[in-house]
Amino acid sequence: MKKIIIALVAVIGFALAGHAQKFAMIDMEYVLRNVPAYEMANTQLSQVSQRWEKEVNELAKEADNLYKTYQSEMVFLSDDQKKAREAEIVKKEDEVSQLRNKYFGPEGELYKKRQSLMKPIQEDVYNAVKAVAEEKGYQAIFDRASSQSIVFASPRIDISNDVLAKLGYAK
Repeated sequence: MKKIIIALVAVIGFALAGHAQKFAMIDMEYVLRNVPAYEMANTQLSQVSQRWEKEVNELAKEADNLYKTYQSEMVFLSDDQKKAREAEIVKKEDEVSQLRNKYFGPEGELYKKRQSLMKPIQEDVYNAVKAVAEEKGYQAIFDRASSQSIVFASPRIDISNDVLAKLGYAK
Protein backbone atom coordinates (compact mmCIF):
# COMPACT_ATOMS: atom_id res chain seq x y z
CA MET A 1 0.00 0.00 0.00
CA LYS A 2 2.86 2.34 0.90
CA LYS A 3 4.56 1.70 -2.47
CA ILE A 4 1.32 2.45 -4.33
CA ILE A 5 0.93 5.81 -2.56
CA ILE A 6 4.56 6.73 -3.23
CA ALA A 7 4.20 5.72 -6.88
CA LEU A 8 0.96 7.69 -7.17
CA VAL A 9 2.58 10.79 -5.64
CA ALA A 10 5.54 10.41 -8.01
CA VAL A 11 3.27 10.08 -11.06
CA ILE A 12 1.27 13.16 -10.00
CA GLY A 13 4.51 15.07 -9.38
CA PHE A 14 5.82 14.22 -12.85
CA ALA A 15 2.49 15.12 -14.42
CA LEU A 16 2.48 18.52 -12.73
CA ALA A 17 6.11 19.12 -13.69
CA GLY A 18 5.17 18.38 -17.30
CA HIS A 19 2.59 21.16 -17.17
CA ALA A 20 4.91 23.69 -15.56
CA GLN A 21 4.73 27.15 -16.99
CA LYS A 22 7.47 28.16 -19.37
CA PHE A 23 8.85 31.66 -19.23
CA ALA A 24 11.54 33.63 -20.98
CA MET A 25 13.44 36.88 -20.79
CA ILE A 26 13.92 39.56 -23.40
CA ASP A 27 16.23 42.56 -23.38
CA MET A 28 14.04 45.17 -25.05
CA GLU A 29 16.85 47.74 -25.20
CA TYR A 30 19.05 45.24 -27.06
CA VAL A 31 16.23 44.38 -29.45
CA LEU A 32 15.39 48.01 -30.18
CA ARG A 33 19.05 48.96 -30.67
CA ASN A 34 19.24 46.30 -33.38
CA VAL A 35 16.17 47.54 -35.26
CA PRO A 36 17.35 50.12 -37.83
CA ALA A 37 13.96 51.85 -37.97
CA TYR A 38 14.19 52.54 -34.24
CA GLU A 39 17.61 54.14 -34.58
CA MET A 40 16.41 56.27 -37.50
CA ALA A 41 13.35 57.36 -35.51
CA ASN A 42 15.55 58.31 -32.56
CA THR A 43 17.84 60.31 -34.83
CA GLN A 44 14.88 62.09 -36.37
CA LEU A 45 13.40 62.86 -32.94
CA SER A 46 16.74 64.17 -31.75
CA GLN A 47 17.06 66.50 -34.75
CA VAL A 48 13.53 67.83 -34.36
CA SER A 49 14.04 68.28 -30.62
CA GLN A 50 17.27 70.20 -31.15
CA ARG A 51 15.64 72.45 -33.75
CA TRP A 52 12.72 73.22 -31.44
CA GLU A 53 15.03 73.73 -28.46
CA LYS A 54 17.05 76.22 -30.50
CA GLU A 55 13.86 78.09 -31.42
CA VAL A 56 12.77 78.25 -27.78
CA ASN A 57 16.24 79.36 -26.67
CA GLU A 58 16.33 82.15 -29.26
CA LEU A 59 12.98 83.44 -28.04
CA ALA A 60 14.19 83.19 -24.42
CA LYS A 61 17.32 85.12 -25.38
CA GLU A 62 15.13 87.86 -26.87
CA ALA A 63 13.20 88.06 -23.58
CA ASP A 64 16.46 88.21 -21.65
CA ASN A 65 17.78 90.97 -23.91
CA LEU A 66 14.57 92.95 -23.41
CA TYR A 67 15.01 92.62 -19.66
CA LYS A 68 18.68 93.65 -19.73
CA THR A 69 17.88 96.65 -21.92
CA TYR A 70 15.07 97.60 -19.57
CA GLN A 71 17.40 97.36 -16.58
CA SER A 72 20.03 99.57 -18.19
CA GLU A 73 17.51 102.20 -19.34
CA MET A 74 15.20 102.05 -16.33
CA VAL A 75 16.53 105.26 -14.72
CA PHE A 76 15.72 107.24 -17.86
CA LEU A 77 12.16 105.94 -18.32
CA SER A 78 8.94 107.43 -17.04
CA ASP A 79 6.51 105.29 -15.02
CA ASP A 80 4.31 104.72 -18.10
CA GLN A 81 7.29 103.67 -20.17
CA LYS A 82 8.45 101.33 -17.39
CA LYS A 83 5.04 99.67 -17.24
CA ALA A 84 4.96 99.31 -21.04
CA ARG A 85 8.43 97.74 -21.09
CA GLU A 86 7.58 95.41 -18.20
CA ALA A 87 4.42 94.33 -20.00
CA GLU A 88 6.45 93.69 -23.14
CA ILE A 89 8.96 91.56 -21.18
CA VAL A 90 6.20 89.57 -19.48
CA LYS A 91 4.50 89.01 -22.84
CA LYS A 92 7.76 87.74 -24.36
CA GLU A 93 8.37 85.42 -21.38
CA ASP A 94 4.82 84.08 -21.76
CA GLU A 95 5.53 83.41 -25.44
CA VAL A 96 8.63 81.43 -24.43
CA SER A 97 6.63 79.44 -21.90
CA GLN A 98 3.83 78.73 -24.37
CA LEU A 99 6.25 77.69 -27.11
CA ARG A 100 8.15 75.42 -24.73
CA ASN A 101 4.88 73.82 -23.62
CA LYS A 102 3.70 73.50 -27.25
CA TYR A 103 6.82 71.60 -28.24
CA PHE A 104 7.89 69.79 -25.06
CA GLY A 105 4.76 69.68 -22.88
CA PRO A 106 2.99 66.47 -21.83
CA GLU A 107 0.82 66.52 -24.97
CA GLY A 108 3.27 68.58 -27.01
CA GLU A 109 4.57 68.18 -30.53
CA LEU A 110 7.58 66.09 -29.44
CA TYR A 111 5.30 63.63 -27.63
CA LYS A 112 3.03 63.36 -30.68
CA LYS A 113 6.01 62.94 -33.00
CA ARG A 114 7.49 60.24 -30.76
CA GLN A 115 4.15 58.41 -30.70
CA SER A 116 3.79 58.54 -34.48
CA LEU A 117 7.35 57.30 -35.09
CA MET A 118 7.71 54.74 -32.29
CA LYS A 119 4.27 53.17 -32.09
CA PRO A 120 4.56 51.15 -35.33
CA ILE A 121 8.01 49.88 -34.28
CA GLN A 122 6.78 48.94 -30.81
CA GLU A 123 3.79 47.15 -32.29
CA ASP A 124 6.04 45.16 -34.64
CA VAL A 125 8.29 44.16 -31.74
CA TYR A 126 5.29 43.23 -29.58
CA ASN A 127 3.84 41.09 -32.39
CA ALA A 128 7.20 39.35 -32.87
CA VAL A 129 7.46 38.67 -29.12
CA LYS A 130 3.92 37.33 -29.11
CA ALA A 131 4.64 35.09 -32.12
CA VAL A 132 7.80 33.67 -30.51
CA ALA A 133 5.89 33.09 -27.27
CA GLU A 134 3.15 31.21 -29.10
CA GLU A 135 5.60 29.16 -31.17
CA LYS A 136 7.67 28.09 -28.18
CA GLY A 137 4.82 27.83 -25.66
CA TYR A 138 5.85 30.57 -23.23
CA GLN A 139 3.21 31.73 -20.77
CA ALA A 140 5.20 34.77 -19.63
CA ILE A 141 8.04 36.85 -21.06
CA PHE A 142 9.80 39.35 -18.83
CA ASP A 143 11.74 42.39 -19.99
CA ARG A 144 15.16 42.32 -18.40
CA ALA A 145 15.86 45.94 -19.40
CA SER A 146 12.92 47.42 -17.52
CA SER A 147 12.86 45.15 -14.48
CA GLN A 148 15.33 46.08 -11.78
CA SER A 149 14.13 43.28 -9.54
CA ILE A 150 15.73 40.59 -11.71
CA VAL A 151 19.09 39.85 -10.18
CA PHE A 152 20.10 37.01 -12.48
CA ALA A 153 18.58 35.32 -15.49
CA SER A 154 20.16 32.49 -17.42
CA PRO A 155 21.17 33.40 -20.97
CA ARG A 156 19.42 30.20 -22.08
CA ILE A 157 16.00 31.79 -21.47
CA ASP A 158 16.85 35.01 -23.33
CA ILE A 159 14.79 35.15 -26.54
CA SER A 160 16.01 38.55 -27.73
CA ASN A 161 17.76 37.09 -30.78
CA ASP A 162 14.70 34.97 -31.61
CA VAL A 163 12.59 38.14 -31.62
CA LEU A 164 15.14 39.90 -33.85
CA ALA A 165 15.09 36.94 -36.23
CA LYS A 166 11.27 37.05 -36.30
CA LEU A 167 11.53 40.75 -37.21
CA GLY A 168 13.98 39.90 -39.98
CA TYR A 169 17.13 41.17 -38.25
CA ALA A 170 18.89 37.88 -37.51
CA LYS A 171 21.82 38.01 -35.13
